[in-house]
Amino acid sequence: MRITVCLTSIGRCHTITVGTDWMPHMKVTLRTYRNVLSTYLKRRKGMFTLLAFLLFSSISLQLVIPQITRSFIDTAQGAGPDRLLFLAAAAFIAASLVQQGVSVLARYVGENVAWTATNELRLDLARHCLGLDMSFHNDKSPGELIERIDGDILTISEFFSQLVIMVIGSFLLLIGILVALFLEDPRIGGLFTLFSALTVYTFIRLRNIAVPFDKANREVVTEMFGFVEERLAGTEDIRSCGAVEFVLKGLYEVHYRIYKAWRKAELTHVTIRLVAGVMMTVGFAIAFLSGFYLYRDGTLSIGAVYLVIHYTEMIARPIRILTQQFQNLQNIGANIQRVTELLSVKSKIDDPAGEELSNEHPYSVEFDGVSFSYIEGEPVLKDLSFELERGEVLGLLGRTGSGKTTIARLLFRLYDPDSGFIRLARREIGTVPLRSLRSGVAMVTQDVQLFQATVRENLTFFDGTVSDGSIIEAIEELGLGSWLAGLPQGLDTRLESGGKGLSAGEAQLLAFTRIFLRNPGLIILDEASSRLDPATEKMIEQVIGTLLSERTAIIIAHRLGTVMRADKILIMDDGRAVENGRRSDLMKDENSRLRELLRTGLEEVLA
Repeated sequence: MRITVCLTSIGRCHTITVGTDWMPHMKVTLRTYRNVLSTYLKRRKGMFTLLAFLLFSSISLQLVIPQITRSFIDTAQGAGPDRLLFLAAAAFIAASLVQQGVSVLARYVGENVAWTATNELRLDLARHCLGLDMSFHNDKSPGELIERIDGDILTISEFFSQLVIMVIGSFLLLIGILVALFLEDPRIGGLFTLFSALTVYTFIRLRNIAVPFDKANREVVTEMFGFVEERLAGTEDIRSCGAVEFVLKGLYEVHYRIYKAWRKAELTHVTIRLVAGVMMTVGFAIAFLSGFYLYRDGTLSIGAVYLVIHYTEMIARPIRILTQQFQNLQNIGANIQRVTELLSVKSKIDDPAGEELSNEHPYSVEFDGVSFSYIEGEPVLKDLSFELERGEVLGLLGRTGSGKTTIARLLFRLYDPDSGFIRLARREIGTVPLRSLRSGVAMVTQDVQLFQATVRENLTFFDGTVSDGSIIEAIEELGLGSWLAGLPQGLDTRLESGGKGLSAGEAQLLAFTRIFLRNPGLIILDEASSRLDPATEKMIEQVIGTLLSERTAIIIAHRLGTVMRADKILIMDDGRAVENGRRSDLMKDENSRLRELLRTGLEEVLA
């Protein structure tokens, strides 16, 4: 299975190949590890080449240093000249220092490669999630996605660095040791080759034992993040309803499930460590017995026996590392599985490659027999049809749950209708690239999303191409110059996360200025001023008047003053348009629903 992830902002795509057996009871294949590595390391060939050179240098020095010690022992036993002993000692010290320096540098380069590669993977994964449709995000809590994008990738970063430094380096060191033992004595080399092959084969066979258990553990941890995120978001309601003990009980239950999942995973790791201990005991037994017999028959010198014992200890080191890293790879395998699962999720909303929307504002809007349901069999919109000409304002009325907000979501293509057509600027919106569609439509709601950044960054959504002159011009045109002058540091004033420290009116002014800077062809206002005091609302109404000038707009209304701004009125009830027409005509009709609403009190009826 091939998964392609595209970074449209920089015009680059990555294709990752994963095995098709990653569904339930998945075994993470070596091919999957290799493809993930090659995808994100190929842009770092220079650093990877340096890393390979450092790795080979470190391994070579590790093999040479015992040879120097062997020479020192044999020279000392044979009463060789002191000069040779001093040279051997100096060579040992110099080689050890260089080997330590090379190892540190190799570790640094490996970590650098790992972090830059996994940051790119994290960016790909975040962009992929942001491109998925709302039905996906409705099923996933923010806490769960944070754990997927950050927690899983953090673990995978160890895979990038430790696979190269630990696993590949240990394999190469193991091969070098076996070659050195063959050169020393073919019989010893043959014994340790068989031993090493059997040990490595055993670990490869054990490699996937823990993956399902580690994956289950990660899933429960992710569930815990989602649980905590949701409860923290509802702190006020939880306290006011006296539900603190209930929440703590739920947290205890989640942690107990984490404990049970961790215990199962840890038991598999204990099995692997037990097998490793047995294998290494066998390895040392081979070394001591072979060394004893070969020294007794005069085949090996004391220095050579030391060399065999030392190389045996060195064999134990890479095998021990391989054991630990195979356990880590099983954890990482669960993370890679979860990441590839997430990358394989396809958005139900396709992004066509057609022509962008025309820059000729404002846009016309048409709903033609549109039906839609979030849950199959429970329609929210039923055969809805209405039309807005360019520059017209539609007042959209209806009780809560009548489908008003759903109309806005469909215009943004957060969802696609089950049947019927939606046209914007005479084009079916399914043929318009999503970036173009969503830049041509703008929406302001009661809740304004603000970021922990400067006023400038909040107004431009971090688009550095928008000049300060354009921002100030937009603010002045909206009549908000005095508001800007009141900010302590002007556009450089930093806002706290969520807009803390700003009044509701100031937050709305920021939202309106954002929209004005974008210059969309269609604006949707979801009763943006309903929570404001009368004085602030009056100022906001003046801003809205400027904002809607020469633009098409849909105003989801609950107040009389807002309705009076509309050219047309659409009244929704149970997903259907029960009244649709020009406001002036409906106002004249004594039997119209609009007149009834106005007589009864619009706010009370639609509450």
